Amino acid sequence: MTVRAVSPRSLRRRRALNLVMSGLMGLAAVLATLPLILLLGHLLREGASSIDLAFFTRMPKPVGESGGGMANAIVGTLILVGIAGAIGLPVGIGAGLYLAEQRRARLATGVRFLSDVLNGLPSIVMGIFAWHFLVRPVGHFSALAGGVALGAMMIPLVTRATEEMVLTVPTSLREAALALGYPRWRTSVSIVLRTALPGIVTAALVAVARIAGETAPLLFTAFGNHYWSVALDQPIASLPHQIYTYAKSPYDDWHRLAWAAALVLIGLVLAISLVARFVTRSRHGGVGD
Repeated sequence: MTVRAVSPRSLRRRRALNLVMSGLMGLAAVLATLPLILLLGHLLREGASSIDLAFFTRMPKPVGESGGGMANAIVGTLILVGIAGAIGLPVGIGAGLYLAEQRRARLATGVRFLSDVLNGLPSIVMGIFAWHFLVRPVGHFSALAGGVALGAMMIPLVTRATEEMVLTVPTSLREAALALGYPRWRTSVSIVLRTALPGIVTAALVAVARIAGETAPLLFTAFGNHYWSVALDQPIASLPHQIYTYAKSPYDDWHRLAWAAALVLIGLVLAISLVARFVTRSRHGGVGD
């Protein structure tokens, strides 16, 4: 076999091409993060000056009065996310575990396909669906309807992520548990699910961050409330809806509070994402140990 020597000219061409392609990939990486950097910078410039203790502890002021806060919207967002998590996480984790353990079953194939379709469904469609079945029959908006709508959006995200995490569990662990006399269901719950738990927690946190900033479903379900309310059968305030309401108003003070609320909301999403990243890092560190 004859090996042809690379000429200096060809080598220089390869190096130049490699440099150009590396520069293009680096530029693409910068452009991918540029929108987030610009968004954070703009929010800090417009909203940071309006964030103080009163913003977290006081209620919104009436039109024409300056000051006030968004305590009701912050608490309302936590309630809605809590309801959504209570509904979406158990269903999503259970469905994902089933899909991973029964991959060849006809039901699993159908559920997997429908989960992918539901995952790409526009959020406003989910809001209209929840309005038709949860708001219209009772004749009024409610926090429970908003939480159910957000929880339904979480289910496909958690389902597919849980399936992927469970599939990373070595088959030898299942076989060892079955050899010791464990029933199949107990093997799935006690061995497989526990082993994949760090990854599932990460998926759950990402799903919570995903639905925390949704506005469209809340317009048709929770609707919003300018007063303090934590009743699940009544309309409730939320940060996304409050931002939407204040941003389209003609009042400068409300615009200022909208920017501050947007900064708090994106800070919440970033905090959840950092926790998810920490959990993922701890999981990989534990495997290495």
